[in-house]
Amino acid sequence: MLASTLTYTGFLVVGVLAHYLDIGRVMAGLLLGVLFARVPWFSKGKLRTYGLLPAPLRRPAMVLLLVLSLAHFLWLGDYLPAVVIAFAAFFLVAFPWIRRAIWGRIVSSLFKSAPGPGRQKDRDDMVIDGEFREKKD
Repeated sequence: MLASTLTYTGFLVVGVLAHYLDIGRVMAGLLLGVLFARVPWFSKGKLRTYGLLPAPLRRPAMVLLLVLSLAHFLWLGDYLPAVVIAFAAFFLVAFPWIRRAIWGRIVSSLFKSAPGPGRQKDRDDMVIDGEFREKKD
């Protein structure tokens, strides 16, 4: 369901961009594809990716496009596409926090020594740990 919602959001954003730039949907989709594309490149023996937008600007650019589309559909009075776009914008903004929270819970449940959310410290520094064995006579 999430994939279909985000796909529909992409369709709506491409349509709004095509409307404002007065070009076709295919051309608007290609424009967004070139803008957000990442191309692999070898540099100093390491594989890196390069694109038109640097990494810190990609997420704000996506949010800006979503806000533009949201405002467009609210202005027209189309509330269903506006709700879909608002959900996608919320998901895009909240995704890093959601990923960290879920990943922390998965790792902490698989490995007991890994710190996770809500996990208390196992050791108490005020307790002296010792081992006692019975001596055979």
